[in-house]
Amino acid sequence: MNKPKLTYFDAPVSRGEECRLALHIAGVDFEDVRIPFGDWPKLKPLTPFGSLPTYEEPGRPVLAQTNAILVLIGRRHGLHPSDDFVAAQHEALMAHVEDLRGQVGPTIRIADEAEKRRVREGLVASYLPTWAANTEKQLGDGPFVAGDKLHIVDIKLYLTVRWFIGGKVDYIPATIFAAYPKLNRVYEAVRDHAGVTSWYARG
Repeated sequence: MNKPKLTYFDAPVSRGEECRLALHIAGVDFEDVRIPFGDWPKLKPLTPFGSLPTYEEPGRPVLAQTNAILVLIGRRHGLHPSDDFVAAQHEALMAHVEDLRGQVGPTIRIADEAEKRRVREGLVASYLPTWAANTEKQLGDGPFVAGDKLHIVDIKLYLTVRWFIGGKVDYIPATIFAAYPKLNRVYEAVRDHAGVTSWYARG
């Protein structure tokens, strides 16, 4: 291995896509390893915490946990605040995103459709609006979290909003975050960022 390697599932979503985007925006030439879901059971025991993504550099141990990977990339490439307190505020928002995933993610594995609907409609009624309202209170005038400059926290919020507005999460309306203008402004600013558009223009 002569360049950094990021390993995640073969899907342009969630935690792995956050890291891919951060590396691309930072201008890092990296190996983008995408594993089929069917290969995961045999690879899982080989990862530090039984999870993906993982990040590797020549001569270094394997690094896991999305936010740790993102903060490493951000600190090295100007995509994370240099001020310690502001950086901690950004990391709090990043943890807030992981809280949401911890609520919604497990519903993917609910086999009974009626039960899945019941649980997700419960999230729509309470948790998701509360999550979005709390996020909105942390955001300023934008367009990004820290004004005019994109950081890794913006990438994380972007992919979270994108997850829902596509309308592909059954029983959760695509308009679930429509009433939160600051959150949507972050989403739009990241979506239109040159580093993001160039990543998706690769085909």
